[in-house]
Amino acid sequence: MLSKAVVKYIKSLQVKKYRNQHQAFVVEGAKSVLELLQSGFELQHLFVTDAFLREHTALLGKGYTYEVVKEEDLVKAGTFATNNAALAVARMRQLPPLQLSQSDFAIALDDIRDPGNLGTIIRIADWYGIYKVICSETCADFYNPKVISSTMGSFTRVKVYYLDLPAWLQQHTEKYKIYGAALNGDNLHRMQPKPEGILVLGNEAKGIRPEVAAQVNQLIKIPAFGGAESLNVATATAIIVDNFMRNAK
Repeated sequence: MLSKAVVKYIKSLQVKKYRNQHQAFVVEGAKSVLELLQSGFELQHLFVTDAFLREHTALLGKGYTYEVVKEEDLVKAGTFATNNAALAVARMRQLPPLQLSQSDFAIALDDIRDPGNLGTIIRIADWYGIYKVICSETCADFYNPKVISSTMGSFTRVKVYYLDLPAWLQQHTEKYKIYGAALNGDNLHRMQPKPEGILVLGNEAKGIRPEVAAQVNQLIKIPAFGGAESLNVATATAIIVDNFMRNAK
């Protein structure tokens, strides 16, 4: 059974202020916790159910310290409505300095506010082998529980950086091709872009800010064939990235 103090601590990590204060975050569910255990993140706490322990005895026997609890304990402490597997608290990682090579393909996000969208985009990046995502300072927090759960474990592989996006892009306009997704952009289906450079996607409602768009070399769009006004930003990311990847060497 989890103590009141531990439950209070885990609950506090749902708030960005306390995540930053403790430099820790919560991971919930079988898939995400398994990915965490096989990554380089440092564990603070690991709570598992009997069922999870039986299924993953070999992995947990590799030196992990854990406590067996009931499903209702995981639900009480975490954010999931149901969790019959595991919950972990891990230390935030220190990222190496952000560096891009000429052949890199990175995703930049301008003011993506929805945690589910950010988590899904990170998962998409992982699927296509893109391991650097650059976020404006107003994007949803990478360590938000909803972001972590939406990545389905991809948070362990994709490095997410937060910075002054317009200023950073301005430093790279001469060196890299910078694409921006916009409704007034060039038809992506009439292009054959290579997966190199930086792809910028904007806010769910407002798109790319003018100060960010000013640093873009080429605006692009997904052509519409029906009557929908727009696409979800995560969906648009997947479609655009797939078009780029079709031209990979």
